[in-house]
Amino acid sequence: MANVSPIPTESYNLGFIGAGKMAESIARGVVKSGVLPASRIRTAHRGTARRTAFESFGVKVLDENSQVVQESDVVVFSVKPQVVKDVVLQLRPLLSEKKLLVSVAAGVKLKDLQEWAGHSRFIRVMPNTPAAVGVAASVIGLGAAATKDDGELISKLFGAIGKVWTADEKLFDAITGLSGSGPAYIYLAIEALADGGVAAGLPRELALGLASQTVLGAASMAVTGGKHPGQLKDDVASPGGTTIAGIHELEKAGFRGILMNAVVAAAKRSRELSQS
Repeated sequence: MANVSPIPTESYNLGFIGAGKMAESIARGVVKSGVLPASRIRTAHRGTARRTAFESFGVKVLDENSQVVQESDVVVFSVKPQVVKDVVLQLRPLLSEKKLLVSVAAGVKLKDLQEWAGHSRFIRVMPNTPAAVGVAASVIGLGAAATKDDGELISKLFGAIGKVWTADEKLFDAITGLSGSGPAYIYLAIEALADGGVAAGLPRELALGLASQTVLGAASMAVTGGKHPGQLKDDVASPGGTTIAGIHELEKAGFRGILMNAVVAAAKRSRELSQS
């Protein structure tokens, strides 16, 4: 491994290759939290709508990805997984080990990213869609030449859009099955709770509002309350009451097993896709 130059934390520029919604969410979070001023963030796009979206909060929008790389110390590849190889290979002559490279492309392994880039100062990040509202669950995995300081810098960046964990890349398929796909499972649960409310006589708008806020509140208690979810459940379920009657129905239908199976199936599919 060659000597890696530290990224200048007080003056580095951040570039996004790919100007989609995920890149916008990260950039907005970074600016809003004060981690970086917008003047130190770049991306490239020729379309008016995407240019306007980034320029509206002060990000410099260039015409070419090569310009973004040249002007940036940290380069985030936020393109679709099916095109990331071509994009990295196209930019390879500009991707020196002085630059810290990051990928948020789902299912694309570090060994491939490092091979395409020509060096291993790469960090893989698995965020999820709640990044759009600043409450993502993101996991980072470090490439062979990425330093501890590099990891801390990227953790700080992604901490601007939610919570961050560090894990070995071998766990990323399971992470995809849980936090990557998990929001969809919860949306199904919210919709089902709201349908239950309608079936019990509530107006649709009220039912959906109550279901959404209930899930939000329960998640907040699980995150901040310091109690195991089982204890929180027990706190609500009084003897012979309404809650335990509802829980009984969920248990009879195999509710826990269904959720566990969903995570395992999504993790398995992630593993299959990453090997194809």
